[in-house]
Amino acid sequence: MSFFIEVVVGGLLAGVMYSLVALGFVLIYKASGVFNFAQGSLVFFAALTFVSLTERGWNFWLALLVTLIAMILVGIAIERTVLRPLVNQPPITLLMATIGLTFVLEGASQLMWGSQPHGLELGIPDVPIEWLSQKWNINISQFDLFGAFVAGVLVAVLALFFQKTRIGRALRAVADDHQAALAVGIPLQHIWAIVWAVAGFVALVAGVMWGVRNGVQYALTFTALKALPVLILGGFESIAGAIVGGLIIGAGEKLAEVYLGPYVGGGIESWFAYVIALLFLLVRPEGLFGEKIIDRV
Repeated sequence: MSFFIEVVVGGLLAGVMYSLVALGFVLIYKASGVFNFAQGSLVFFAALTFVSLTERGWNFWLALLVTLIAMILVGIAIERTVLRPLVNQPPITLLMATIGLTFVLEGASQLMWGSQPHGLELGIPDVPIEWLSQKWNINISQFDLFGAFVAGVLVAVLALFFQKTRIGRALRAVADDHQAALAVGIPLQHIWAIVWAVAGFVALVAGVMWGVRNGVQYALTFTALKALPVLILGGFESIAGAIVGGLIIGAGEKLAEVYLGPYVGGGIESWFAYVIALLFLLVRPEGLFGEKIIDRV
């Protein structure tokens, strides 16, 4: 039983890390209806910028602040140069634009900082919590627990931002109906710029967390692909759905690797999340927290 609890808790904590990446997708899709395929590249750009500054002798907090400012400016620049000129274009056009943006960001980040892998440390060891290991024989990583705490704080801040602030209420109005928001005087383009800036901030948090876990390298961009099953389960427009979907995917793939992996030769963890998402699409394609879309014929 202790081993089962260890696997489940480890999976849940890993799922929270997936949710950090998924949050960036949700924010942009919720406000503008754009599926930002470049979110993984934003995560990579943020992590590579931060670790490159620290390796050049910058103070940790100064490097974090400068990277945050850079990500906000990048987000606003993307909205101005990519999204705004393509307003009212078909969704496939916007999707292709973000795919192109993916390669631009990857190339720019490696042109600025180089392509070699980097290690990233926050001073929190990725080792089991001692008292849990000794008393209950359950190995839970200190860093996984820290990552879950950071994700929880981020979600709480975003929830308060959306619910309690004037800008947050404007964001929700834009998400519900663009035309109605324009009719009551909400500046749509300013709201989109704010959303992309917030998405840049979320990308920085996700990039630092994943950079510590897997190292800062080009493969970090593929963490976005792991966020897709999370979005399918939770819904593309729900912050809570991103968290719940991440928990389901994280726990599901860990349990599958431990209990089903030996029967299929192992390696099931890398693709089991997509199987869960595919099965879920057949049952509830709008996601757990998504709204059913009914088209009148």
